[in-house]
Amino acid sequence: MTRANISVAERRQPLLPFLLAALMALSLVVQAGLARADDGVTLRSLVEGQIAAFRSGDATTAYSYAAPKIRKMFPTPDRFMRMVERGYPPVVAPRAVSFGRLRDTARGPVQEVYLTDAGGTDWLALYTFEQQGDGSWKISGCVLTKSPGASA
Repeated sequence: MTRANISVAERRQPLLPFLLAALMALSLVVQAGLARADDGVTLRSLVEGQIAAFRSGDATTAYSYAAPKIRKMFPTPDRFMRMVERGYPPVVAPRAVSFGRLRDTARGPVQEVYLTDAGGTDWLALYTFEQQGDGSWKISGCVLTKSPGASA
């Protein structure tokens, strides 16, 4: 068959696999974006849940949000709670809480959380997270600094 005898439909067929591949790639990008949005909601709810547990004095529930490496360092809920009460009092009983940016870093996601303690001092807590083998997330750390000028 000569080139002149090839129908228009036959000439367009090589584009079909390309178009299908492009649509599949676009679908994966959209799905990845949705997964990230879902992860952001999940990570925020972890922080909210842990802070609620701290506020109510529920050491067991607060401990349940901690990543395995944290649990290894503080092997019981009571020891974990004592460490948080001593080192992170604004997280235990904040007067106000608001959420800032969720950032992707080389070490994983970092959630900015603005807190105001009972005395009115503003704090910035940077929460880090670790994804577990089953796909769930746990809180792997928190860096707390005074945050002048940032109010929750």
